Amino acid sequence: MDGLGRRVLVAAFDGWNDAGEAASSALAHLRDAGEYEPVFSVDPELYFDYQYTRPHIAADAEGKRTLRWPEATLLRPTTSSEGTELLLLTGVEPARAWQAFANEFVDVALREDVTGFVALGSMMSDVPHTRPISVFAGSDNDQLRASLDLERSSYEGPVGILSALAHAADAAGIPAASLWASVPHYVAGHTPSPKATLALLDRLEDLTGADISRGSLPTDAAAWEASIDAAAADDEEMTEYIRQLETTRDTWDSPEASGDAIAQEFERYLRRRGDGPGKPGRDDPRR
Repeated sequence: MDGLGRRVLVAAFDGWNDAGEAASSALAHLRDAGEYEPVFSVDPELYFDYQYTRPHIAADAEGKRTLRWPEATLLRPTTSSEGTELLLLTGVEPARAWQAFANEFVDVALREDVTGFVALGSMMSDVPHTRPISVFAGSDNDQLRASLDLERSSYEGPVGILSALAHAADAAGIPAASLWASVPHYVAGHTPSPKATLALLDRLEDLTGADISRGSLPTDAAAWEASIDAAAADDEEMTEYIRQLETTRDTWDSPEASGDAIAQEFERYLRRRGDGPGKPGRDDPRR
């Protein structure tokens, strides 16, 4: 079967894989736009470290206080479609036993006749908010790269749970691809980035052929960009910095620029992601 087929599992996780909440928001948007039912959830005791991903307590509509534990759940559409169906895998990146975690979901995907896998992620990058959001689309599957014109990353080093899942899926015969949106680093940690979410959904639709509603995302993305413009207007240093990023981005987008620019930015991000305030802790699974 060429491409990803007609039953595609799309995965995104909260945490390191999710700068600006762009990837998790894309999954939330898909879930809210359709009707889904849970198929399988992992046992949180096996995979999560509650010192780093703590359960939350909250009151329900009747005032009853309940604990909500970290989870990772696979959802399927409740109604069939003539076109491509998207199954969803969403939750928190696990802290341990990644191979078992990935194998559990791949086994469920095989039972659900999943024909393709797409991982959604977002990364902090040296890019301006005023330009289109770059999305790196890649795969280690030779046939998938040829049929969908995807890149192959040359990165070697530590990875996140998305890579572990994609590797397990491909090894089980489910072709896997990944989409990573580049979120401006100067806003990625402060506010959700609907412009990056929109870019991921646009690319996901191109990749899978699924009909994806955008809802209010175009309006939200425009408002997000305008709010950053307004904040930067009062900061001369920030304005100059954004202007420099725009110049670099425009050079990348010029006809003379290398087609590998986005891939190179992705690999630079992977190599430096352990630096700075977000450096992984002792028990962090990124180490």
